[in-house]
Amino acid sequence: MRQNIETKREREKKMVSQMIELYCKKQHHTKVGLCAECAELDSYARKRSDKCPFMETKTFCSNCKVHCYNPIMSEKIRKVMRFSGPRMIFHHPFVAIRHVIETKKEKRKLENDK
Repeated sequence: MRQNIETKREREKKMVSQMIELYCKKQHHTKVGLCAECAELDSYARKRSDKCPFMETKTFCSNCKVHCYNPIMSEKIRKVMRFSGPRMIFHHPFVAIRHVIETKKEKRKLENDK
């Protein structure tokens, strides 16, 4: 079970990093890597994921009952998600499709638990 949680955690971190990278490339016009602001956000998001005590039961942060990002970083990641989310299908199609499927499963599960 522990291996499964770590795999899930790494997959989530990778997806968030891909979204931040896409955002930075398109919005901040970086050619290689991340700008300082996006690098800070990526590092912050990865640390939050590493410390998440709910990884076993949640699919993604958006489905979590506890939002652990500070307000400034929360707004920054929200911008990244709004921008990158719809574009992920063109840049990382497998990741995007898996995300949609897992999100729908989680929402159904939450509705059935009510």
